[in-house]
Amino acid sequence: MNHTVPMSPLLAEIAARTDHLVTEELALVLRRASQTIRKAYSQTGHYFGIRPVKIGNRLLWPARDVAEVFTGGAK
Repeated sequence: MNHTVPMSPLLAEIAARTDHLVTEELALVLRRASQTIRKAYSQTGHYFGIRPVKIGNRLLWPARDVAEVFTGGAK
C-alpha cells in the first residue's frame, strides 16, 4: 500500500533530502526545544508516539512518522 502523508513545507524540504530527521530538525518542524524532545524520549522512549532510530549518540526520527503528527496520527 502506497499512500502519501501530507507534510508541512519545512518537513517536505527536509524529507526531500533524507528519510530521517535529527533531533534539531524535528524541534524546528514541531516548534519545540530540542531538549524538550530529548527529555520526553529519555522518559518514555518516544515523542508523540514517534520512536527514533538510535545510531551512536544520535536520534534519527522517521520523516513519515513526523508527517503523521500533522494529520492527527499522533499516538
